Amino acid sequence: MEPWSFEPAGRFEETLFASEVLRGNPLGDPHDRPLWVYLPPGYDDETERRYASVYMIQGLTGQLDMWRNRAAFRRNFPELADGLFARGEAPPCVLVWVDCWTSLGGSQFLDSPGTGSYHTYLCEEVVPWVDANYRTLPAPEHRGIAGKSSGGYGAMVTPMLRPDLFGGLATHAGDALFETSYLSEFREVARALRDEYEGSYERFWEDFRSRPALSKESDHVLVNSWCMAACYSADPNGTVRLPFDTDTGELVPEVWERWLAWDPVRMVPQYADALRSLRAIYVDAGTKDEWFLDLGAEAFRRALAEIGVTDVHFELFDAGHMAIEYRYPLSLKYLAERLAPET
Repeated sequence: MEPWSFEPAGRFEETLFASEVLRGNPLGDPHDRPLWVYLPPGYDDETERRYASVYMIQGLTGQLDMWRNRAAFRRNFPELADGLFARGEAPPCVLVWVDCWTSLGGSQFLDSPGTGSYHTYLCEEVVPWVDANYRTLPAPEHRGIAGKSSGGYGAMVTPMLRPDLFGGLATHAGDALFETSYLSEFREVARALRDEYEGSYERFWEDFRSRPALSKESDHVLVNSWCMAACYSADPNGTVRLPFDTDTGELVPEVWERWLAWDPVRMVPQYADALRSLRAIYVDAGTKDEWFLDLGAEAFRRALAEIGVTDVHFELFDAGHMAIEYRYPLSLKYLAERLAPET
């Protein structure tokens, strides 16, 4: 395999999107965001044809250009997606790569006074703009969303919140069942703050931003817990509330309940009608996932079954959390087939 990029069969259009809802966000992050739109082979030739669309969103610490990162001997996902359509193995789709990065690492694709209005950005700005500028089929039954990890979380909750926009989802190791994926980190955070930062998150952030990011062993849990709190449990004035005592790791029940309200597994009953309306649900995770998100995937599947949603593609496969980009074309094919217009 050639170890360098190649000319795609389709084409990418790259835009700098000026968001109004992200202007003046609490973190002072850029409101001008890169946006990629992939147009499949034949898009420019069949000028009357309209296409289903799939929105691709990233995991924590992901930024848009990282989709083009490549590991040795492996294609990146944009190349894999282009190959899928070039070989005619899936109905052609318009793909939209959306950037919802923040300086805390991510947004969970939610609106929060701690990070900004990223759910509104995606749903009220990006989706209408794409439909206005490209030949998409502007209806939920022809629009899907997919992602991994925090992107998988966003792919689960966005169609629950906006079934009027999204009719299909694919989640790869998405954040779910918070007591198995997040809870064990709280004790690690408490120790790291005590031993390295005199119990202070402010000291951590000062240190973190003074050196190469993620260069200390404790960085990940410290970043992850704070970022999730900024997304799930920030007060209206932007104050971030942690769901545990930073001295002991003990839960603060009233804040932890705010987190649990955003757990996709627990959201299922509340959004049962929205989930029953979806045309496509794809769920997978690696059986060796380091954050035990395979257990969250199973819990999400069970919760769906309890509301009568059984037409779900569900798979646990032999892998961990990282380097599973080869799974993404599988879910893309599934979504493309389920969301394609009838011929």
